[in-house]
Amino acid sequence: MDNLIKDLLAFLSGSKSSFFASLEIRKRLEKAGFIYLPEDKPFKIMRGEKYYLCHQGTTIVAFITGSEKIAKTGFNLAGSHIDYPCLKLKPQSLKTEKGITKIGVQLYGSPIISTWLDRELGIAGKIIVKTAKGYKVEYVDLKKPVAVIPNVAIHLNREVNSGFAYNPQTHLNAILSVSSTGTNPLYSLIAEELKVKVEQIAESDLYLYDFTTPNLLGLKQEMIVSQGLDNLAMTHSILSALLKCEKPQKTAVAIFFDNEEIGSQTSQGANSLLLEEILERICLSQSDSREDFYLALRNSFFISADVANAWHPSFAEKYEPDYAPLMNKGPVIKFDAYNRYASDAESSYRFIQLCEKAKVPYQKFLVRSDATSGVTIGPILSSKLGLKTVDIGNPIWAMHSIRETGGTEDHKYLVKVLEEYYK
Repeated sequence: MDNLIKDLLAFLSGSKSSFFASLEIRKRLEKAGFIYLPEDKPFKIMRGEKYYLCHQGTTIVAFITGSEKIAKTGFNLAGSHIDYPCLKLKPQSLKTEKGITKIGVQLYGSPIISTWLDRELGIAGKIIVKTAKGYKVEYVDLKKPVAVIPNVAIHLNREVNSGFAYNPQTHLNAILSVSSTGTNPLYSLIAEELKVKVEQIAESDLYLYDFTTPNLLGLKQEMIVSQGLDNLAMTHSILSALLKCEKPQKTAVAIFFDNEEIGSQTSQGANSLLLEEILERICLSQSDSREDFYLALRNSFFISADVANAWHPSFAEKYEPDYAPLMNKGPVIKFDAYNRYASDAESSYRFIQLCEKAKVPYQKFLVRSDATSGVTIGPILSSKLGLKTVDIGNPIWAMHSIRETGGTEDHKYLVKVLEEYYK
């Protein structure tokens, strides 16, 4: 197996939630010699060095300062998001009825609900632990299947194959046990995992995840199936390219946002002031002039990387026939007349030139004229910072399902293009 694909599988397997995706990114950055920058301390930045920071425990900005003056060359930016549609637990809803312990969930983003039923599910997330000195943040993964959301038998729900609508409040309770003991068996298990007392657990952000490991499939193992390809695969592409970047002329920046699937309107999201603040601090750490920051923005370029919809042979009527990308035929440039994607003629051609230099094929995507496309971080950052932006991504099937399918060759193609970009 190709080492890049092997590392992608490991990255996907380790990213049980956005918290753990962030930890996986940090692990790779630190191994590559990136220096951690605390946000609450002045930036001390040297040209040619590698740095990263982590905001609110999830969003990461990593960069390599260029050899040329930033005001003259600008930034080479690429960004993605590390969250994906899933189910978030409601801890106070945990109840035991007739010996069956269940817990309610909230929808995070827009998952394809039916794909979450009758699967082995794990639990992972963030825990606030009370200590004698205040509190500390812990990340927990129970590392075993502990939940299931079972369907009712077809004999009791004859409409299940006729477009049945699952009610998130009543139908999606996760079953944790049929033989529970104690007042809060879930927190008891978490406390055991963290080696603390149950009464020390103050708060939690816990999510269900698909316990089935990411896998290759197909007669030639040319596809990859996993939870969270949207958008962890694009995150891994950008990260892999940045890690191979050495002594760039332009300052190379990778940003991995959280909360894109719920609108980006958070402190960790693309619709915050975070990226603007960080880029300005990078400039000011190397220049006395704030004007240089604005000059740098005007000389910058941003690649917004988020997966695209691959042509599906069973649903051909859902696609614009002239803009229906195929799996393993190269990265996709995405367009939309309402600017739900930020690509235009100039920015798309700049990406095409990168593909040609890297000897990588490329494709284009438009939704049908009677349909509406999704939204990415591209238009958000393009409008906030005035960045020339292209929206791209690799084609996948079943976007927002608990198991999405993409092409292995596309992943290798995109990393090659991004390596060319960061040069």
